[in-house]
Amino acid sequence: MIEISMVIGPKGQVVIPQALRRALKIKPGSRVLFKLRSNEVVIEPVIEDVVPVFLKTARSIRKGRTRLKPHDAYEEELKERLG
Repeated sequence: MIEISMVIGPKGQVVIPQALRRALKIKPGSRVLFKLRSNEVVIEPVIEDVVPVFLKTARSIRKGRTRLKPHDAYEEELKERLG
């Protein structure tokens, strides 16, 4: 088990230590889920379901609405999700 003590800043923020980010495989832009269990806060990475993204892309290409290459469609979806 990894245990690291951190200080909460004036805005109630805390940095997730690098060792924990590596262990959870989270990076800037990753989504995480916070759960309160008794007197503990649990942080879990949110695993995105990519199937809807590919279905949306396939349907739009099939209907002739777009002529995006798969890589371009992926990049477009990332821009939508990450802003």
